[in-house]
Amino acid sequence: MKHFLITVIIFLGWSPVFSQSSVTQDSLEIRRIYDMALLKGQAYQWLDHLSNKIGPRLSGSYNAERAVQYTKQELEELGLDKVWLQSVMVPKWVRGAKETAYVEVGPDSRRDVKITALGGSISGSIKAEVVEVQGIEDLANLGQEQLKGKIVFFNKPMQANLINTFAAYGGCVAQRYSGAAEAAKYGAVGVMVRSMNLRLDDFPHTGTMSYGDLPVSSRIPAAAISTNDAEYLSGILKLQKDAQLFFQVNSEQLADVESFNVIGEITGSEFPGEIIIVGGHLDSWDLGDGSHDDGAGVVQSMEVLRLFKELGIKPKRTLRVVLFMNEENGLRGGNKYAEMAKKNNENHIFALESDAGGFTPRGFSFDTGDAEFAKIESWKHLFEPYLIHLFERGGSGADIGPLKNGKTVLAGLRPDSQRYFDHHHSDNDTFEHINKRELELGAATMTALVYLVDKYGF
Repeated sequence: MKHFLITVIIFLGWSPVFSQSSVTQDSLEIRRIYDMALLKGQAYQWLDHLSNKIGPRLSGSYNAERAVQYTKQELEELGLDKVWLQSVMVPKWVRGAKETAYVEVGPDSRRDVKITALGGSISGSIKAEVVEVQGIEDLANLGQEQLKGKIVFFNKPMQANLINTFAAYGGCVAQRYSGAAEAAKYGAVGVMVRSMNLRLDDFPHTGTMSYGDLPVSSRIPAAAISTNDAEYLSGILKLQKDAQLFFQVNSEQLADVESFNVIGEITGSEFPGEIIIVGGHLDSWDLGDGSHDDGAGVVQSMEVLRLFKELGIKPKRTLRVVLFMNEENGLRGGNKYAEMAKKNNENHIFALESDAGGFTPRGFSFDTGDAEFAKIESWKHLFEPYLIHLFERGGSGADIGPLKNGKTVLAGLRPDSQRYFDHHHSDNDTFEHINKRELELGAATMTALVYLVDKYGF
């Protein structure tokens, strides 16, 4: 009879993993995780130090090095089995003196506008007439005859009726990344890009740009203009096509310097060769203090391992936190980690990244196969008491992307994105805009998912 029951269970596809007792146990353990994160969390205090005592952490900067040392020390104090630094060479771009710009509509009529150099831009002082376009595709239609000697003003806005604000961002970010390289081919002398921001405000938003294979001698300065001033400039150009724009940026690209990924580990008790990682990027842009992008992801990832330790949960599999360096302008840290993982023949079964701000968690997106996603979806009901319902197929995160190999399940925490681009890459990305409870909910949510992956595997 015993063997008959086992056969029936296997035939019906039932598993003790999904028994009522397991569901109850999982529900209670996840409740403990949320209780600890919300009542005795550490993420907010870590972020306070990272943001307010260290500040912006551009790759290659002194503050980036301070952040490396601080987070390494904090991970060591958690009593993890191993903490180490992984060397990586990163670009060192320096903004220099604050940028200046004004619109001139006559000899005695000018108005200052708020701009910021795009990351990677060369220095330069430009004054010229302006040609407004709605994207890179407009350049070919205008041609060299209308663009040579002009400043190209890319004014395509983020699409406001898209509920997924990252989709809106993706729809126009090409003008920031490649606009200067493309405009220079038609003889333009400079590029001004509307900030990647859904609201109208006075904060210019920086971000990485690339000249591609353009020769150094052909490169032109590139900056972002605040959305309020983009509206103003566009309005002026409709009234006076020969209005001129002056802008000056003072940035410089220096030689690469050494920096580090910061890594901490709890060794698995049963399957130490199966590795689960959580992570965010330690670097930020030099505007604001990088609280949402991506200080929040850093401290949430650290909190995952702290919660395991505090709650006495001994993982079956090896848990790692990886604080990646240089996501913003090179992805050197993510690429280095994946390179060393391959070199060391490591088996990563799951990688989870938080790099979408510290707002209220809504769920996760997963880059994985059908069977793995079906298993993950069976856990969704455990998150519903916390109003977390989004379990979908999609992208994961930039830094864990290089780990993609057809076997490793990749995932990204998906917080509410509606306010994210108010702060992204701007002076407005500061600690005062972090909600403690939202940050802690995100850390608990990540920990709960890692707990389930560790318990049941793939």
